[in-house]
Amino acid sequence: MGVVLTASRDGGGTLMLLGSRRFGPLFATQFLSAFNDNALKNALVLMVAYRAESADALSAGLLIPLAGGLFILPFFLCSASAGALADASDKAWLVRIIKLIEIAVMLVAAAGVIAGSTALLLALLFAMGVEAAFFGPIKYAILPDLLAPDELLLGNAL
Repeated sequence: MGVVLTASRDGGGTLMLLGSRRFGPLFATQFLSAFNDNALKNALVLMVAYRAESADALSAGLLIPLAGGLFILPFFLCSASAGALADASDKAWLVRIIKLIEIAVMLVAAAGVIAGSTALLLALLFAMGVEAAFFGPIKYAILPDLLAPDELLLGNAL
């Protein structure tokens, strides 16, 4: 344990862990997943804000908080099931399936942005929330399979 704490103070342990084949791809996946979640939410918020003047658009004051709520709601609805699934199934397989679902959702979201469909983007934001709620427990549950016991503290911190 002392080795990890010493290595993490000078940054060498962090860089070595990020560059490792065991942890680097998982970290990149986590980073890109968070980026996708926020990109979709911000695209929706910007689209709503710029359309707020149109007569048939719902109020931006309603849609922007609704977007945040639709993204957070799946964490309340799905987290317990996601944790149980993470404990009962092959974590690497689950990560692959969940990331394939994320890619499909983001492709449809790109079409939704191009089409300017607020309703579609709200539904997809909820779907991304479900995806994130299922990915969350798995990304932490898989760490003991990927890292040595003395690397877990640093792996969890990243």
